[in-house]
Amino acid sequence: MHDEHAIRSRRSEGEVILLSAGPGDLELLTLKAAKALAMAEVLLLDELVNPRIVELAPHARVIRVGKRGGCRSTPQAFICRLMRRYALQGARVVRVKGGDALLFGRAGEEIAFLRQAGIRVGIVNGISAGFAAAASLRISLTHRDHCHGITFVTAHTRDHGEPDWAALAATGTTLAIYMGMGRIESTAGALLRHLPATTPAAIVQSASQPEETQLLTTLGRLAADAQRSGLGSPGVILVGAVLAEASAFAPLPMSMPAGARVGG
Repeated sequence: MHDEHAIRSRRSEGEVILLSAGPGDLELLTLKAAKALAMAEVLLLDELVNPRIVELAPHARVIRVGKRGGCRSTPQAFICRLMRRYALQGARVVRVKGGDALLFGRAGEEIAFLRQAGIRVGIVNGISAGFAAAASLRISLTHRDHCHGITFVTAHTRDHGEPDWAALAATGTTLAIYMGMGRIESTAGALLRHLPATTPAAIVQSASQPEETQLLTTLGRLAADAQRSGLGSPGVILVGAVLAEASAFAPLPMSMPAGARVGG
């Protein structure tokens, strides 16, 4: 009886789960994610999440809270208030984010907001697009013959500036650049001031999804080849010596249809 009372008490408080939907292939969801979705009562769905994920949450009210760079987006403050409202009503809220929720997804802001409101927060990890891109290229991001680590970086700082590309280039790590397709020319130009033009580079657009397209090239040709190939968001840019391990690596890509590899 005591245990049942404790369960009812916890349930009446409501909760929010920040759930990682991965790069798009629903088969890459974790079992923990599938269980959380099945129990969800309110689903707050990000723009880049595979829309079929709602099939795994049959009992949930679905609210789309899209956020996409360069487009009209749901304000972050409004999303936070939605989570708080439904959680305080006692609902099990699942906030679905693309990739891994803890990487460039404003999870820190949401966790702080919910904690301040006294709301319990759970995290379900997932596969980030950078790892999905590496799997598609069949490379190790930390191949010990080429580097000693990997650096995940967003091309957009909070003040709309740019990261310290000189410092990043000096790390000797593989660079996984997120949200960089809109400023790929300036990013490549900044890195070329510190890295050789022959440095292997790649773009994987829509990693893990049927429409996935790969571009294998060099840093010196990255921006021009991306433009010629018509690549855009969502795409992950990878830069570093490990990219030379990608099968059929070639510095001069050919134009290929969507879903195919560009460059080999």
